[in-house]
Amino acid sequence: MKSNDFFEERAAEIDELDEKILKLITKNARIPFLEVARECGVSGAAIHQRVQRLLNIEVVHGSEFIVNPQKLGYNTCAYMGIYLDKARFHTQVAEELRKIPEIVECHYTTGAYAIFVKIQTKTNRHLKQLIDEELQNIEGIARTETFISLEMDFKRQVPIK
Repeated sequence: MKSNDFFEERAAEIDELDEKILKLITKNARIPFLEVARECGVSGAAIHQRVQRLLNIEVVHGSEFIVNPQKLGYNTCAYMGIYLDKARFHTQVAEELRKIPEIVECHYTTGAYAIFVKIQTKTNRHLKQLIDEELQNIEGIARTETFISLEMDFKRQVPIK
């Protein structure tokens, strides 16, 4: 099976009721299934079964509370492009990055950087300390390029069509 076939197969498994359910639960993960059922015109059991199926086929995964970093004092959001000495260091470097709690996302990418990470720190000084004392000491990292986010205009999930 080619990778495009995989994605088309997953998309084909989603019908209009699934789309309506997804629109409701992605807006509010805590919405009661009975309320979703009322909105969709089906039983609560049907919603429960549909959501379970969506979890099983990995269209959705988990539900979570989203912490506001600023409310916990993490006022600096930065993105960092990481150049590797050699591409083969990717896994080793990613494992080291995983040990740094302030790194909240890590992506293996194409383009200029081998790895791109999102970092939440309390201050710019905290960010500099993290770079100087932790990131620059990871074997396999050739150099980094850091971008500080001034403000997030929006964040959203992919549209449910």
